[in-house]
Amino acid sequence: MSDSEFTEAQAKTAGLSVLILTHNEERNIAKCIESLLPLTHDIFIVDSGSDDRTVEICRQYGLQVAHRPWTTYADQFNWGLDHFSFAGEWVMRMDADEELMPELAVQLQVFLDQPPAGVTGISVRRRVYFMDRWIKHGGYYPTWLLRVFRRGVGRCEALWMDEHIVLSHGTAIKIHADIIDKNNKDLTFWTDKHNKYANREVLDLIAARPCAEAGDRLTAALGASQAQSRRWMKENFYVRAPLFLRPFLYFLYRYFLRLGFLDGREGLIFHFLQGFWYRFLVDAKLFEYRRQRRVNDLGARHAGEPRAL
Repeated sequence: MSDSEFTEAQAKTAGLSVLILTHNEERNIAKCIESLLPLTHDIFIVDSGSDDRTVEICRQYGLQVAHRPWTTYADQFNWGLDHFSFAGEWVMRMDADEELMPELAVQLQVFLDQPPAGVTGISVRRRVYFMDRWIKHGGYYPTWLLRVFRRGVGRCEALWMDEHIVLSHGTAIKIHADIIDKNNKDLTFWTDKHNKYANREVLDLIAARPCAEAGDRLTAALGASQAQSRRWMKENFYVRAPLFLRPFLYFLYRYFLRLGFLDGREGLIFHFLQGFWYRFLVDAKLFEYRRQRRVNDLGARHAGEPRAL
């Protein structure tokens, strides 16, 4: 693209900036960036120590890259919001292994040309691919995520896992088009990543405060976003179910009642690993933590007892 074409494209799409977190994403980042270029070139990267070609590829596209050691997703993302100078009035959250469907880019441009009054956020659908197969069933599609927000209005909530963008004011609308979530790495990477996710989810479970009054939360959930409703179900039903039993029940619900078996062999692998194995691993790590805490508490009590003569 020539300098004149680049400048013209920037002027045309100055309403949107994009923030992406990266770490060793050379297999994914180019397709992510390419899908965004019809909308904007105001794309910013927070990289947490990539040792592959990720940063080189980003700089080939002329993107601004900041280096920061990994903390948590929320902390990294909010740091990017606070430290970059965005040209757009709107900011989009993207993961490095995602890409926009062309129809989503078109609909976002229509929105940006004339945003409705009072709207400060946009939710879009996420379409997950696993082993090159679209996971359509098991309650996994459509998953609605708030990904675009007016600058200064949205922040990423401070959780270890399952963090979402929250708006300080205004309302969010839905655009019926998709972000594709398709990671080009292998199953070893996927399982390693989910092992780390399990550690983070345990930290959230340990730190969780008691749920609010169930009736009040149910009333709120009925009018809430999909993400909020799912969180309510998790806090009020899943986490209260017996340890180790709940992964079995959840897998059966997803695979049979929500028709996950229609996703074929790839779907069997995905729903089993993501819906059962991962959640069983979280329970096992939580069991290990509680067991070790009991051992430590018992040891501390014995250490404080006077020695027998």
